[in-house]
Amino acid sequence: MKKILLTLLCLSVIGCSKPREPEKTVDVLLIGAGVMSATLGTYLHELQPDWSIEIYERLDQVAAESSNGWNNAGTGHSAFCELNYTPETADGGIDISKAIAINESFEISKQFWATQVEREVLSKPKSFINITPHMSFVWGDDNVEYLRKRHAALQHSNLFRGMEFTEDHAQIAQWVPLVMQGRDPQQKVAATRMAIGTDVNFGEITRQLIDSLIGKQQASLHLEHEVRDLQRNEDGTWRVTVADLAKDGAEQSINARFVFIGAGGGALKLLQKSGIEEAKGYAGFPVGGQFLMTRNQDVVAQHLAKVYGKASVGSPPMSVPHLDTRVIDGENVLLFGPFATFSTKYLKNGSLLDMFSSMTTDNFMPMVNAGMDNWSLSTYLMGQLMLSQEDRMASLREYFPEAQDADWELINAGQRVQIIKKDAEKGGVLQFGTEVVTSADGSISALLGASPGASTAAPIMLHLIEKAFADKVATPEWQERLKEIIPSYGQKLNDDLALTNRIRQWSSERLELQHIEVAPDVEMAAEPEPAAVTL
Repeated sequence: MKKILLTLLCLSVIGCSKPREPEKTVDVLLIGAGVMSATLGTYLHELQPDWSIEIYERLDQVAAESSNGWNNAGTGHSAFCELNYTPETADGGIDISKAIAINESFEISKQFWATQVEREVLSKPKSFINITPHMSFVWGDDNVEYLRKRHAALQHSNLFRGMEFTEDHAQIAQWVPLVMQGRDPQQKVAATRMAIGTDVNFGEITRQLIDSLIGKQQASLHLEHEVRDLQRNEDGTWRVTVADLAKDGAEQSINARFVFIGAGGGALKLLQKSGIEEAKGYAGFPVGGQFLMTRNQDVVAQHLAKVYGKASVGSPPMSVPHLDTRVIDGENVLLFGPFATFSTKYLKNGSLLDMFSSMTTDNFMPMVNAGMDNWSLSTYLMGQLMLSQEDRMASLREYFPEAQDADWELINAGQRVQIIKKDAEKGGVLQFGTEVVTSADGSISALLGASPGASTAAPIMLHLIEKAFADKVATPEWQERLKEIIPSYGQKLNDDLALTNRIRQWSSERLELQHIEVAPDVEMAAEPEPAAVTL
């Protein structure tokens, strides 16, 4: 009798632990309450207001991982100061194509935010975006020459014209006093400055977007809810299994017509659970970050800029040091870094088993091949892990010679997962950037990767919409609405000086940012018009 009762008890427990049949069907299910989900949800609500949208977040608040202001550098990435976007070519020239693409993307983000301010979805622009000049600062003959050539090359772009360049110590001291105080007056240095650079609090943007979204009848937010499984239904929809962490992990299932996996470092494992063909071969390499921070307002008040240096030869893009003004949740601080850390976690609030549990027969060899092909990254990480506080302060003093130990503390930032993917030639490659993975039928999408990340949330999610909802995007209704959200939609600013000035002025007025008119390219204007061609 005891055996029978025990058997019945076990069966009842098993039965209770199984997810119930789907209780409801939603049009859009967003996994993760970060800036990407917030941006996509806002787009979709404005494009199709009658669609139901549900957001599921594992933690007890939104924007608690990479989108949080303390977990990223807060740079409005425009390629004004990031030297890795303008590599030197084999013939000694400067390739500015990536810089132009990055800048075009950020202009889309600014338009998206400006529209949301206009629609009262976002409020108090200074709570999330502030003018902070973007500067590049280098020393040594070769680096100074590189910066001079970079500046000259960028002056032919409508997006960068107006950037200032100097080798004068006094001028740099006027721009950023801390950088020059105590510096050897004989040291050869150079700097560029773009006055319209920005510091962005992506956490605040996320909170405001989601607050506005869930205020609508068609949208809802579920905190402390962990998505544990994804299964495709016969009708092409998705059965999503969700655990309520506030109720001992009680599971429920929801049917969704479209699923977006915007779970940051957690996106890879969920994408793998979907089983879609497009997910095969992807892997992830986690890298964490730390910054030195000062709250000393006597120091903070003397620095208003994001000053980026040049990465050492062979170092990865993530190693570029920068000394930044930050405004986070109303607090003014300075950050210097990043200093890399390593953990097998894919999220700051993740598990040490994350990397190992994401390994599959499809991605194991790409991971091995990528690792063998990136010894410089391994060497860099090992060096970073061995740094002492004294070493970190020595790095800071290359940019702020008179920095005092007592003013600075080390803080942990977020966790990033760089993309590893199959490659026909190398077997596997490690790439720095972001990538949207979408199923062939457009019913599920995921965002993988890191930098420039949040800065380009608006264009990245726009690209996702164009892939996943191609038929809808082709309709006159969606075309009209997209042009209302992004006034320059379908056009390149770099190709049109008048458009560049018009769009920048429009977004700057709404975001309460300084606008500086871009002048024509003097050299181009001086060139004679080409002779007419007779056909």
